[in-house]
Amino acid sequence: MGPLLRGAAWPRSLAGQAIALQVLVIALIVVAGSALAVVDARRDGDAAAEQQVLGIASALADSPSTASAIESGRATEVLQPVTEAVRMHTDIAFITIMAPDRTRFTHTDPDQIGGDYLGTIEPALRGSTFTEVYTGTLGPSIRAVAPVRDSSGNIIGVVSAGILQQSLADRWRAQWPVIAAIGVAALAVSLVGVWAIRRRLFRQTHGLRPDELRVMYEHHDAILHSVSEGLIVLDGSGVALVNDEARRLLALPSGEVDRSDLPEFLRTYNPGARDEIHVTDDRVLVVNRSPVHGSAGTNGDGSEVVTIRDRTELQGALGELNSLKILTDSLRSQAHEAANKLHTIVTMVEMGRAEDAVEFATAELALSQRLVDRLSSTVGEPALVALLLGKTAQAAERGIELTVTEDTRLPANSDDLLLTGQEMVTVLGNLIDNAMEACDRSDPWVEVTVTQDDGDLLIRVADSGDGMDARTFAKAMRRGYSTKSSGDADQHGLGLALVAQVVNRHHGRLTTDVTYGSVVTVTVPGP
Repeated sequence: MGPLLRGAAWPRSLAGQAIALQVLVIALIVVAGSALAVVDARRDGDAAAEQQVLGIASALADSPSTASAIESGRATEVLQPVTEAVRMHTDIAFITIMAPDRTRFTHTDPDQIGGDYLGTIEPALRGSTFTEVYTGTLGPSIRAVAPVRDSSGNIIGVVSAGILQQSLADRWRAQWPVIAAIGVAALAVSLVGVWAIRRRLFRQTHGLRPDELRVMYEHHDAILHSVSEGLIVLDGSGVALVNDEARRLLALPSGEVDRSDLPEFLRTYNPGARDEIHVTDDRVLVVNRSPVHGSAGTNGDGSEVVTIRDRTELQGALGELNSLKILTDSLRSQAHEAANKLHTIVTMVEMGRAEDAVEFATAELALSQRLVDRLSSTVGEPALVALLLGKTAQAAERGIELTVTEDTRLPANSDDLLLTGQEMVTVLGNLIDNAMEACDRSDPWVEVTVTQDDGDLLIRVADSGDGMDARTFAKAMRRGYSTKSSGDADQHGLGLALVAQVVNRHHGRLTTDVTYGSVVTVTVPGP
């Protein structure tokens, strides 16, 4: 078969090729089964005929009347009617009773009586009953031969009964239509089933050819391993697919992944989610979820595709940028305030009140300088000093009294700190921001304490607000929480979650209570 003919006659889709092969196999099985049924019917017919003639010959040979008729010399007269009656009743070809010298006493054709029997009788003369296929006067036949004994056990005759093979052939040929009808019915039922399978297979493979499916799989596999985003496919039975990046971002085990191995936010069916931010123990992740069209059920057990982006480093950079922005804004505000004070001092000098101008200029400067000097001497981390100074200026602008307690003290060598400078900025910066947002507007104050004594690091931020209950606080640590409006919550709702991430990374504790105010405490144990 040439390529052109083969391409034109052979189906191209996977469903078509699979069904064509099934049709060929089914047709071959039905034809072979029918042929075997015919052969088996013929073999069974021959075996049944052999047993039939063997039983008839043995029954007549063992009958006492047969031996008596032979011994009386009236064998033909007595036995011919009997054998013909038995032959007509059993529908066999012939029953021949003969003398040991082959002389026939009975025969289907009366003209053959008295003639010699054609066939084998020697085993019967030796006392054995046997069957054979032999061509006699009526044609090829299956015959049985049995000896006739007198009362003394001597062989005085032989009985032969046979069925023509032509009759047997007519019998099993009569079964052909039934076998053919059964074969055609089986083929028809099989083709209906194959057609139903073809429809289902065609729908599931979208009519694609095997080579197209192979290329699709290769591309699919290559994309899964090359994309820089985490990719997870969820279906009703669990996790259908996880790529390498998703395993890395979610710290999933190798091999098969169960739904229980996923973080809590991925264990429920939630298609349509866009740019959701979730915080794990060590990462900030952006999650998008999309349903697989046509697979979602009404009970929410359909398939969905989940993509995951890592935002950990970006979130840290945003935190640092926010701190720098706060410091910049504070410096700008202070520069503006300094300009106003400078104009005041110049005016007082022009008015001849130089001593009052000096006192005015140095009073607030001394207060600010004392704070700078105290923090510089007690806090060895420059980033934390800058953060506290910037937050103090920011609080002053907003009319909030921010106090850094006298207990604040950290090792002079920043290498001895239990948290890095960036982690300190993340933890303390977010706690102060949350405190300034939550404090009571009628009496706004925030108090900050940072100490590292006896090997443990303690960070305590208190404010004049009402605080959060245990359930709300737990939610804030897990998913992010904000008292702001929904528009700002997306930007500021990760504060406590990021703090909890740093604390968990160092096996610390994050607690809250309401005593002299709303107090949030971070404790990081030393090595």
